Amino acid sequence: MKIELDALEARVIGCLIEKQITTPDQYPLSLNALTSACNQKNNRDPVMNLDEATVQQTLDSLSRKHLVIEKSGFGSRVPKYQHLFCNTEFGTLKLDEQELAIICELLLRGPQTPGELRSRASRMAAFRDVSEVEATLTRLSQREDGPFVVRLPREPGRRESRYAHLFSGAAAAQAGQSLDTYVAPAAGAGAPTSDAHAAGTHVEERIARLEAQVSALRAEVEELRRRLETVDRP
Repeated sequence: MKIELDALEARVIGCLIEKQITTPDQYPLSLNALTSACNQKNNRDPVMNLDEATVQQTLDSLSRKHLVIEKSGFGSRVPKYQHLFCNTEFGTLKLDEQELAIICELLLRGPQTPGELRSRASRMAAFRDVSEVEATLTRLSQREDGPFVVRLPREPGRRESRYAHLFSGAAAAQAGQSLDTYVAPAAGAGAPTSDAHAAGTHVEERIARLEAQVSALRAEVEELRRRLETVDRP
C-alpha cells in the first residue's frame, strides 16, 4: 500500500492516531476537536494555527485517498472522523504498538533522534531503552512492504542522526521537511504559511530583476553595435 501525505495530511493523520491511543474515550474526533489537536502547542513541530475549513479540506483529501472515514456514534449529531491509515480490517498496513508510536511521533514532530523518540513516544508505547527504539526504527526501515523510515545524515553539532518517516516521500524526508516547510501564521490567519512559498516568491522576484538587467544590457549592446556600424561606414 503506497501512502503519500502532504504536510497537513501528515498532521491530521498523526493527531488521529495519537488521540486514538491516548484518549480512546474521545475518539473518533469531531472537526472541532481535531482542529484543536492539530493546533496543540505541545508535542507538535511546527506549531500550526489552522482553521476548521482548512482541516475539513484536508479530511476531504484524506477521504478520497481512503485514509479517513466519517464515523459518528448512534444518536450523534456531530460528524466524527477516524483514520484508516493502518491496523484496519480492510487496510494492508499493519504496525505493532511500538512501530505505531514511532510513526505517530514522526508525523507530529518531523525528524527526531532515537533519544527524542524514546522520550516522546513512551506515552503511547513502552520502550525499555534507546536500543529498543533503534530496533523498532530498524524494523520500519527494513520491512518488505516499506521502508517507512529513513536515517538522515548526521547534522553538524549533533551527536545523533535523526530519523524521518517516508510517508511524505523520500525527497521530503531527506530534506527533513515532512512538516518543516509549514509554519504557524500570524494570529487570525486561517491557513499555514509556507516558507517554501516565500522562498519561491523571492526567487521569482530575483529572476525578474535579472531578466530586466539582461534586457537592458542587450539594448546597450545593440546601441553600441549600431554606433560602430555608423563609424565604420566610408
